[in-house]
Amino acid sequence: MTELEYKTRTQFNKLQKRLRRGVGEAIVDYNMIEQGDKVMVCLSGGKDSYTLLDILLNLQKTAPIDFEILAVNLDQKQPGFPEHVLPEYLSQIQVPFHIIENDTYSIVKRIIPEGKTTCSLCSRLRRGTLYSFAHEHNITKIALGHHRDDIIETLFLNMFYAGKMKAMPPKLLSDDKRNIVIRPLAYCREKDINRYAAFKKFPIIPCNLCGSQENLQRKAMKQMLNVWDKQFPGRLESIFASLQNIAPSQMADTGLFDFATLTRNPDSGLAHQPTEEFGLDILER
Repeated sequence: MTELEYKTRTQFNKLQKRLRRGVGEAIVDYNMIEQGDKVMVCLSGGKDSYTLLDILLNLQKTAPIDFEILAVNLDQKQPGFPEHVLPEYLSQIQVPFHIIENDTYSIVKRIIPEGKTTCSLCSRLRRGTLYSFAHEHNITKIALGHHRDDIIETLFLNMFYAGKMKAMPPKLLSDDKRNIVIRPLAYCREKDINRYAAFKKFPIIPCNLCGSQENLQRKAMKQMLNVWDKQFPGRLESIFASLQNIAPSQMADTGLFDFATLTRNPDSGLAHQPTEEFGLDILER
């Protein structure tokens, strides 16, 4: 082994270990996978879902519990979609898989005017198809490839454009209560996933439903966060940590905290405590 090969192998091992640790911690923290689970890994052909499948297969070998993995791809019948790529790859690595064929492409093109963003409708149709398949095949967990950066981007998209403090939870019960969605990559950084996919040389399939159309709002969020990450190291980590450390009484949602019935208690003794204890000292400087 040459010095370059050794260095490359060392870098890959560190990267794989970091991703495995992140996925393992997320699974434990949110009790994502349990004994006897049948986990459906939704495989789009992109770097995130390939990495998710690869890391879960790796963890499956050493996990203290037994669980099944089924890779599932939704063939939306986009013109020119390379239908052979995923079946060949999954057969090669000997993973059980199923290809769902559903022409959502024609539906999206019929409903969305030319030039408009198709991502939202495409996502809803795809989610509905996958949820139905999971219910019909006794899937206990649906694993999606969203990572930490996706979660933070969604938080800001909802704040800036929808007026909501809302992101993507690492674990979710679907509205119909029939499916549990998990995001094992919730603690993983996109730049690590990019490097891992390059190391593994996954056969990436780009989304050509709308000519690789980009969601401009999400693209703007991604650019903003990339700038922050370079200029202020640790900022994205703090933002994500804030999603796990919410103080309802310090927000303004009357449905989340009962502000209306707050009453004074002059005898509690708290009124005599220094203002620094309440984080108010900065107002007096």
